[in-house]
Amino acid sequence: MIGGLFIYNHKGEVLISRVYRDDIGRNAVDAFRVNVIHARQQVRSPVTNIARTSFFHVKRSNIWLAAVTKQNVNAAMVFEFLYKMCDVMTAYFGKISEENIKNNFVLIYELLDEILDFGYPQNSETGALKTFITQQGIKSQTKEEQSQITSQVTGQIGWRREGIKYRRNELFLDVLESVNLLMSPQGSQVLSAHVSGRVVMKSYLSGMPECKFGMNDKIVIDKQGKGTADETSKSSGKQSIAIDDCTFHQCVRLSKFDSERSISFIPPDGEYELMRYRTTKDIILPFRVIPLVREVGRTKLEVKVVIKSNFKPSLLAQKIEVRIPTPLNTSGVQVICMKGKAKYKASENAIVWKIKRMAGMKESQISAEIELLPTNDKKKWARPPISMNFEVPFAPSGLKVRYLKVFEPKLNYSDHDVIKWVRYIGRSGIYETRCTCTPLYEILLCWDQAASSMDSPVLGSGCILLYEILLCWDQAASFMDSPVLGSGCILLYEILLEVPPKPTAPRFSV
Repeated sequence: MIGGLFIYNHKGEVLISRVYRDDIGRNAVDAFRVNVIHARQQVRSPVTNIARTSFFHVKRSNIWLAAVTKQNVNAAMVFEFLYKMCDVMTAYFGKISEENIKNNFVLIYELLDEILDFGYPQNSETGALKTFITQQGIKSQTKEEQSQITSQVTGQIGWRREGIKYRRNELFLDVLESVNLLMSPQGSQVLSAHVSGRVVMKSYLSGMPECKFGMNDKIVIDKQGKGTADETSKSSGKQSIAIDDCTFHQCVRLSKFDSERSISFIPPDGEYELMRYRTTKDIILPFRVIPLVREVGRTKLEVKVVIKSNFKPSLLAQKIEVRIPTPLNTSGVQVICMKGKAKYKASENAIVWKIKRMAGMKESQISAEIELLPTNDKKKWARPPISMNFEVPFAPSGLKVRYLKVFEPKLNYSDHDVIKWVRYIGRSGIYETRCTCTPLYEILLCWDQAASSMDSPVLGSGCILLYEILLCWDQAASFMDSPVLGSGCILLYEILLEVPPKPTAPRFSV
């Protein structure tokens, strides 16, 4: 429960003050002003405890909203209320500013009386509040309007008012997904991957319609039997998806979802978020990034990055951007790309490669030579991962809308009279591929193919070239700090100690 709510300007002056509990006094107002607003150091935490009093605060432009309590309350509930309060004020008088709050302070007090009851949040839906709190204040209501208000405040349909009419009934549904990936340097092992999705709807329907929404959830498919699963697999190319967790808008009847796994609801008017979900299994990765980095001495890097699209050729990916990190001591970059445009940005220490669009089952590559300035810093470069941004016209999780039905028994229109639009958009979240140099065994393999074996049973073939490259043991010791050879150089140096310093009869295989 909330003990009090205060709204401050950037100077710390109180614009709105509403106390719901006797344990909150005037000193709480001054404590927040001194310790948070006028603090010498910026307060980053949204929760501040001062003298056994908790202050939950959010900031909008130059306005502070602070909820005060001395009891152990649910912090998530308090912040949800503060954000909802900001949305309600924005819906009534637009931008939250000091001037608007001063001009509408009477309206704000009326809203607080309706939203909070003795510190407990009540109905905060803007649609329900606007039916009986107008911009000028509360006006006289007819008996029909009073009964409508009572049903909206105490009933289950506080998010939609009655009497809505449209000439054309339309329903828009967007499946928006964000795919997150961390790939190994070779591009063959997925270290972590998950998809966060949202189902956003925009409804322009008359009356009080009942909507039913179905998707290829694994539990639903298993319940309906093999026949439906086979049909679904043929149509979508994927039998079902396993949703790890999901949250719904308050209009969804959770009892039906738990028992029947069907999403049934009376939609709010306009745009709203129907559900959020998260999945971690059988994710379709739209792109695969294969990096190859080779260090030539200490003053040059050769980078080659190949991207491959992994979706249907009939689809087009857009807004593709690949960011290749470069060392801090980079002096110059020469870039060659097959497609798109690439540019080195010194301020971001990265090569930015942009492609407008790319079809499925295609690949493209970029090559770059990076010149490095000599440095005395022995600390190795951390090698940040290569990141990628894109947008694809499908859901990477494999989610498909199986049906979307609308029922309105009171008005004369059916499901076939409603125009429905469904769109799938997949975007990149944190889509990264780790980057490393060419492994040591690949270097030794090249030497193996070029040179013959020595008498040393330890190294076998390729030791002559390796010996000539290192020249002497002192040079080999200096190579131990080189990031080209990596961690295997110390072991390599210890093995080379067993080889004679100057072999007399080098032999090469033809």
